[in-house]
Amino acid sequence: MIDTLIQGLLLGGLYCLFALGQSLMFGVMRLTNTAQGDFIVLGAFGAIALASVLALHPALIALALLPVAFGVGYLLQRHVLNATLGRDPLPSLVVTFGLAIVIQNALLEVFSADPRSLDSAGLNTQSVAVGGELAVGMLPLIVFAVALAATAALQVLFDRTALGRSFRAVSDDREIAELMGLNAKRVYALATGIAFMLILVAGVLQAMRTTVSPSDGPLLLLFAFEAVIIGGMGSFWGTFVGAMVLGVTQQIGFRLDPGWGIWFGHLVFLAVLVMRPQGLFPKTRG
Repeated sequence: MIDTLIQGLLLGGLYCLFALGQSLMFGVMRLTNTAQGDFIVLGAFGAIALASVLALHPALIALALLPVAFGVGYLLQRHVLNATLGRDPLPSLVVTFGLAIVIQNALLEVFSADPRSLDSAGLNTQSVAVGGELAVGMLPLIVFAVALAATAALQVLFDRTALGRSFRAVSDDREIAELMGLNAKRVYALATGIAFMLILVAGVLQAMRTTVSPSDGPLLLLFAFEAVIIGGMGSFWGTFVGAMVLGVTQQIGFRLDPGWGIWFGHLVFLAVLVMRPQGLFPKTRG
């Protein structure tokens, strides 16, 4: 049971990275990115393509692509998604759904449907002894540590920096924030740029952990969405806890029967949605 709990928490770290970008975008601009999973897959294939040209460590590949991810997110928000924001959430849902379809088909054309992976530089074969006969994989530990650090960094960014105050201001009341001199469209673009950096990190680690294919996006979106809803929309630590709950629940299901893992996670998601639709730790305004 201890092994199941540990493996569930480590899996939750990966789900947290899937979900943090979604949580950030919703928390700042109330935008649900239905292309989240496909952008994660796009980041994974971008890293795989760069690795085929440059024989670099995966960490260096991720660092090289971070500015690209920020630029893509910034430009996408500034020139496309900002035009969809408003009281009606349907335009942003339709546009991001269209982006998901475009990304899937473009990846199929370029990379075919064959699953691919990113060389982990031996991390997927290394382990750390926890005690007795129990050992934990090095790569899952790194994923968990990155998820924990990213969550803490986002919280510090929001609580203690001028940029974070700008994010909170446009989230709470865009009109008043603009009257105070903030450029809401630019602030939104900065938030999406940061979200896309998180998406890239999630994609690189997913490609190191397992194989990825162009059709994986909807499943990754589902995991991200469930983690955000369980934890509470717009709450970073809530998203972290929601991802942990989802990962542990799935591992318990896998332990009972290999076919029950994903199903158990869906059941917990539905239970939270029915009993506490605002999530376990919803974002508080102000």
